[in-house]
Amino acid sequence: MDGVVGPKLAIEMGRHGGLAVLNLEGIFSRYANPDDVLDRIVSASQEEATKIIQSIYSEPIKEELIHQRIRAIKKGGGPAVVSSIPQRAARFGQIAQEAGADIFVVQSTVTTARHIATEYTPVDLRKTQEAIGHSLVIGNVVTYEACLELMEVAPMRC
Repeated sequence: MDGVVGPKLAIEMGRHGGLAVLNLEGIFSRYANPDDVLDRIVSASQEEATKIIQSIYSEPIKEELIHQRIRAIKKGGGPAVVSSIPQRAARFGQIAQEAGADIFVVQSTVTTARHIATEYTPVDLRKTQEAIGHSLVIGNVVTYEACLELMEVAPMRC
């Protein structure tokens, strides 16, 4: 979906009262001109498209592009809603806050307050909430108990 939500769609969705979430790990934060990348995918055969999609994510994420995309959404009058995976939430949440994002989404398959990882340092949701200074949305909670734990770790702000 990260190829779908760019600044233009986010602005237009906001104009109609909706929210479009810009993935900070997608093509809009990797390429200055993501339309070229999307055109390459669309014009490729199925076999080529898979290879292209795999290769485009080898391009590093550029923090300046994150700033540019958020500023473009804000300048267009839309709410700037952005996301990242838990492993990058602390860093990207800070960048999003600096750039003026309105809402930050921690996107994950299944989220709990007791995130356990062996390959990386797990996200500290309480510290992330405190650091970003704006709304935090945590995705895909599957039980009532897990939801309550998350609410204790990252309490709602009004």
